[in-house]
Order: sequence, then structure tokens, then C-alpha cells
Amino acid sequence: MPSSEATLPWTLAAVFFALYAALSIRLHQRLLTTGYDLGIFEQAVRSYAHGHLPVSALKGPGFNLLGDHFSPVLATLAPFYRLFPSPLTLLVAQAALLAVAVVPLSRWAYRSHGRAAALVVGIGHGLSWGIASTVGFDFHAVCFAVPLLALSVTALGNGRPRAAAAWALPLLLVKEDLGLTVMLIGGYIAWRGSRRLGLATAAAGLAGTLLEMFVLIPAFNPGNGYAYSGSITGGGRSDSALLDLLHLPVDLITPQTKVITLLVLLAPTAFMALRSPLVLLVLPTIGWRFVSENQAYWGTDHHYSAVLIPIVFGAFVHSLGRWAPGTSPQDRRTLRSGLAVSGAVTLLLVPGFPLSRLAEPATWQTAPRAAAAHRVMDRIPDGATVAASNRLVPQLTDRCTVTLFGFHGVPLTADWIVVDTEAPMGFPLSARDEAHALDRARDDGFRTVTQDDGFLLLHRSAP
Repeated sequence: MPSSEATLPWTLAAVFFALYAALSIRLHQRLLTTGYDLGIFEQAVRSYAHGHLPVSALKGPGFNLLGDHFSPVLATLAPFYRLFPSPLTLLVAQAALLAVAVVPLSRWAYRSHGRAAALVVGIGHGLSWGIASTVGFDFHAVCFAVPLLALSVTALGNGRPRAAAAWALPLLLVKEDLGLTVMLIGGYIAWRGSRRLGLATAAAGLAGTLLEMFVLIPAFNPGNGYAYSGSITGGGRSDSALLDLLHLPVDLITPQTKVITLLVLLAPTAFMALRSPLVLLVLPTIGWRFVSENQAYWGTDHHYSAVLIPIVFGAFVHSLGRWAPGTSPQDRRTLRSGLAVSGAVTLLLVPGFPLSRLAEPATWQTAPRAAAAHRVMDRIPDGATVAASNRLVPQLTDRCTVTLFGFHGVPLTADWIVVDTEAPMGFPLSARDEAHALDRARDDGFRTVTQDDGFLLLHRSAP
């Protein structure tokens, strides 16, 4: 293997790791991470690190996170968290997992189409909006799926069905819906000739999703079943299943937010990913998101599209061999044109997504209010029970038992309350409702300990 072929993918991965980690760490240091979701995942990993099931007080008293989403893969972070008990451990791990996904894809592109293709594919994946949106919004278990999918799709494209299945099956431990993607990977393997292996992989994927959604998750969350069934099956437009089915094609492309998501998903590949059957692997994730009534699933925000990025870039590499299969002048021109369009679109999209914040001076400046927040929170002893504002939660979850102040259905049992009254986030309470909740807390025996630059700390008085 030429030295540049070996080193280029890892060099790209190292650069993107540094970018992702820098952005994540600075967001946390500037109090821009949240309890929903970084705090929840840290509580789960913290539980694993101490030999317990993943309990998250933010979801409810004694709530086992395996009863929310089936993500036992989080336990692999426990040894690292035991050594470095901090939310930054999760953020740095996520940065590493997302960055390493460029290695198999850019290596495949290098071997198949040369150095320029490797650079375009590696940079395109690394700067993609789906990865950037994930980095810019806390931590999520789907970060484990990104390198697994990159490895599996690369194996599929290179005719290595056993490796593809081996990398795909661990997706069942990342999140319950990913078994449907495993099912399609198995179907692709069977279609390409490894019938027995493909059918077994497909069966394992489907069975895994059904088992997790309807047996394991309800077992960890008795009485509530699977809370996200509507995210997979849709909420239903009417009382008639037939009418819902007939309207499904329209639901998949309306409103226009869904079309925009599809366009920006495929545009960085110059739409060439559509020439590869590998692109069909996006269908399970796109399907459950677009039939859902939850509008947050339709667009480009948050982490929902992270698992799509390695699929479309794998399909892109695969399609380059179909579009320009030879070394003739015409094929070389076609290859250069596709790569040029891909690179241009990637760069044009960067300013609209979180990685562009690295170029903003504010990212590297910490407002004085952050110091005030830490002065206030330093008054809370280790091991205390705390109800906190959403953006203050992950500043405390490494040393306290923390709930979200004012969250519906979660009783106020904490001994401490810490909130940002000057710049409330609006979740879970509006500024007005938060003020009323603080008044009720004072009526219940909480007294002000300190107030600094809008950060308010209260402690429950002894009866």
C-alpha cells in the first residue's frame, strides 16, 4: 500500500477529530450543552461506570435508560469515564467515533479512484452537515453507528459480505431502529450472491428491532411500552388504515422540509449516489422519520441524519466506478467533474451548520457569566440532589444527582435548585412559568443561598 494511501485517511481523521472535539468542548465550556441530551447520556454512562444499569434521574426517578432507547453500546464508555469522570469524556469519544468513519471511505476512494477522490470523499464526509449537526448538539449514542456503517458499506462496495455483516450486526446494540438498516444490508448481501449469509443477516436485523422495541424496552420500562412507536409507524392521519396507506407517498415528501433534507443529503455527492444501490440503505431511517408526526425528525438539525452520511458517501464512491469505470479521457473528465461538484457543494453548505462556529470569535471567548455560573454551582456539595436549568445540568451530572427543574411529571425531590433567571432557555418552562415554579419552591421551604449575574441558587430549609 502506498504510504499516502495509508496515511491520508488517518490524517483526515485526525484533523476532523481535532475540529469536532474543539467545537464540542467549547460549547460545553460556554454553557451551551444541555441536560437533554448530554446530561441524560452522562448519567447512563456514569451508572455503567459504577457497575449499575444505566439509570437517568433526568428521565424520572430510577428511570432505566434501556427502557427509553436500547443502546447498551454506551457501556463501552464506562472504563474511560471511570478514569475521567466528566461530560467531556463523552464529547471527546463522540468526536473520535465520528472522525474515524472517514478512514474506510477515503481509503476505498483512494484505491478505486486515486488521491483526489480520497480527499473529496474524506473532506466531504468530515464536513458534512449531518456530522456537523451531531457535533453541534451534545452527545448521542448514534455516534457509534457512523463508523460501523462506514465500515459495513465499504465492505459491501468491495464485495466482502462477511465483513459487511460483521460490521453491521453491532448496530443492534446502538439503537433499536437500526436493525431495519441491518435488514437491508442483509438483503443487499443476499442479492449480491451470498444468499444464506444475507438472509441470516436480514433476519437478525428484523428480529433484533422487533425484540428490542416490543420485548426488551418494555421490560425495562414496565407499563409504558415502547414510547416511540409513532416514530416508526407514523401517528396516523385518520381512523382508516387504508386512507393512511394511500396518503403515505404524499406524507413522505410534504411538507417541503422533507424535500430539502433529501436534496442536501444527496447534493454533496453531486446526486451520483443515486446511481448506486447502496443508497437504498437510507430508506429505513428516512422512512420512520418522514412518516412521523414529530417535525423535529424531518429537517437537518440535531443528530438524526448522522447515520445517513456514511451511506450516501459510500454510495458516492461506488457510483464513481459505475459513472467513470475506465481510464479513458472521457472517464477521467467525468470523474473530475463529479468530484468538483461534490467538493463545491460541501463547501457551500458548511456555513449553514455548526462547524462554521469554529471560525467565529465568540466560540473562543468565554462570557463572564460562565464564571458566575460556576461560582454559584461551586456552592453545591458533591453528591447533592439538584434540580437545574437545562444548560446547567451537564455542568453538574459528573458529581451530583441532577434533575431538570420544572420538568413535567418529575417531582421536585432535590435539596438544591440552580437556575439561570437572566437567560432562560425556555425548556421545559417558559420564563414566566419558571418564575411561578420558583415561587412555589420558596413556599415549600427553599431559601436563596446566593445569586450572581442572574444565576440563582436555592437550598431546601430543614423542617
